[in-house]
Amino acid sequence: MLIEVLKSKLHCVTVTEANLNYMGSITIDEDLMDAANMIAGEKVQIVDNNNGERFETYIIKGQRGSGEICLNGAAARKVQVGDTVIIMSYA
Repeated sequence: MLIEVLKSKLHCVTVTEANLNYMGSITIDEDLMDAANMIAGEKVQIVDNNNGERFETYIIKGQRGSGEICLNGAAARKVQVGDTVIIMSYA
C-alpha cells in the first residue's frame, strides 16, 4: 500500500502577482523553494485562505530574494494579489 503524505509546505504566503497571459503554473521565489524543499516542475496544491479555492499546478523558479508568489495562466483567475495562500506538495 502506498500512502501520500505532506512533503513540503509554504504556509500563509502572500500572492504578489497574478499573470493571466502565461501558459500556467506558479512562480515561487527560489529562496522560498529552498526553504520548503520544493523543486521546479513539482506538482503542488494551492489553497487560497481568502476565497476557499483549491487547485493544483506545478512550480517554476522565481527570482531569488524577490519574495515572488505569482499564479500564472488559468490559476490567475482563482486568486487576487494580496490573497494569503498555502502551497503544499506531497510524496
